[in-house]
Amino acid sequence: MFTIDGLMMAGVFLVLVIVTLFLGVRTVPQGSKHVVQRLGKYHKTLGPGLNVIIPYIDSVAYKVTTKDIVLDIPSQEVITLDNAVIIANAVAYINIVSPEKAVYGVEDYSFAIQNLVQTSLRSIVGEMNLDQALSNRDQIKAKLKGAISDDISDWGITLKTVEIQDINPSQTMQMAMEEQAAAERQRRATVTRADGEKAAAILEAEGRLEASRRDAEAKVVLAQASQEAIEKVTSAIQGNELPVMYLLGEKYVESIKEMSQGENAKIVLLPGDIPAAVRGIMGGLSGK
Repeated sequence: MFTIDGLMMAGVFLVLVIVTLFLGVRTVPQGSKHVVQRLGKYHKTLGPGLNVIIPYIDSVAYKVTTKDIVLDIPSQEVITLDNAVIIANAVAYINIVSPEKAVYGVEDYSFAIQNLVQTSLRSIVGEMNLDQALSNRDQIKAKLKGAISDDISDWGITLKTVEIQDINPSQTMQMAMEEQAAAERQRRATVTRADGEKAAAILEAEGRLEASRRDAEAKVVLAQASQEAIEKVTSAIQGNELPVMYLLGEKYVESIKEMSQGENAKIVLLPGDIPAAVRGIMGGLSGK
């Protein structure tokens, strides 16, 4: 027959066996790996699935994810080659391929990688001027990835990619750039306005020159026409004063008519003997 003490001993033994089995069997979920230590020393890495370890001797010291990890790199001030201050931040995508190296090779791999990215970013941007830093994100990304990949590979970590989220001038630099852009726009507007005024002045001068040339040509044509008319009249008269008197008399009457139509004309007196007046004009011209 079993005594009470015997039953108690059997119960304790059964519980011990169950606890031992529970401690010796480890189930690792997909996307994770467990680092096992034996008596405080690294023993092996457990992959996803059912695993068996030696209870009380082996222990799971670290549980590490094998999924891609996103590390947000905080914003920082970076000084460019031409002493301009810009604000830059980034994001890094990493994957742990050797969990034992990641947990034993560095104290905190996330913090270490963040600092490594920030330091490399300052170094890369420091070799560029402001315009290059703002316009060459792909170049900065490529250099950053090349500088970090070799360093973190010793920790069993692969850098999948690194992206530059924001890279902008500081507030002081933005104000200075806005003032510079405004001054440049004002300068261009002034140059454009001056060019327009210059072109207008040139066109106006060319117009005056062309008008003067045309006036001179017209005067020459009129003078030639008058000369030809006089020569024809002289040839037609041939010493007969009657045609001359007729022409001069006609001009004389037209002049009197124009005088009578003027705004200041009050009284117009016509000579009683127009032919005598014309002969007087001819005599005056002959005397000269």
